[in-house]
Amino acid sequence: MLWSDPENEPPKELRDMQEMLRRLGFLIALAMVLAMIVIGVSTVR
Repeated sequence: MLWSDPENEPPKELRDMQEMLRRLGFLIALAMVLAMIVIGVSTVR
């Protein structure tokens, strides 16, 4: 494993895309939780 080997480092675009997908997944999970709470509250009334 040489220090000049760039293969273990993904390109910047890939890393940015992964970070964006991670944030998007977190937002989607948060939105689903909020939607479940809203649906639960609205069904109780």
